[in-house]
Amino acid sequence: MENEDKIVRIKTLIESLGITQSEFAKRIAIDASNFSKHLTGKLPISDSLINKIVVELGVSKEWLCTGNGLMYGPIQTEKTGRDNDRHTHIRTLTLPSGAIVPEIRNGAKVYGLDVTAGNLGRERMFTDDLVIGSIDVPFINPDCSIVKVSGDSMKPVINNGDMIAIREIKNPSLIFWGQIYVVLLEDYRMVKYVRKHENPDRVILRSENKEYDDIEIEKRDICDLFIVENIIRIDNRI
Repeated sequence: MENEDKIVRIKTLIESLGITQSEFAKRIAIDASNFSKHLTGKLPISDSLINKIVVELGVSKEWLCTGNGLMYGPIQTEKTGRDNDRHTHIRTLTLPSGAIVPEIRNGAKVYGLDVTAGNLGRERMFTDDLVIGSIDVPFINPDCSIVKVSGDSMKPVINNGDMIAIREIKNPSLIFWGQIYVVLLEDYRMVKYVRKHENPDRVILRSENKEYDDIEIEKRDICDLFIVENIIRIDNRI
């Protein structure tokens, strides 16, 4: 039963990442056919497999083994938080100004886009003509998109001018409460904690800055949802 529960949680993790089983196996550096055997119960979910997932993806070992706590563990380099909000899956990285490479390489693409400003439609947000470079460093998923954030509503967790690496949530029902997301509404984009509402049809959008009030919205009004995986600060002094 314990093995079956771990299999369910690993499948939930794969679904939340929006990738295939084979892509997941490649990401944790394990043979795809053997990984398939783990998920079908032909091979046990070993400590070695658990540790690979924890190390490579930053997943909470406690959650993976027992189902307790949040999916992602405390691996960020800076830790703050308002009240009970959590962003323990996020790594905050300070990079030199030359970290953004103009030529497109294998890293995460950087878009000349302020994700919290402007009225650019969703279909135009991540087009190739907006790509200004790439960042290829450890801990930044190359499948993420990197965009700029303006404003101080998430300060000091995310400061004005910081960049964030975001990944689209393919299944909007998989919301990890208390995590930071980019929320796209029909005419507005925000970076907020997404909190559970007592009404299952609504969610609460919360700022880190206590000067900002909570915002309550209908789930159906969310056009797209992106989870924030990394906060990136460019230090021009380096």
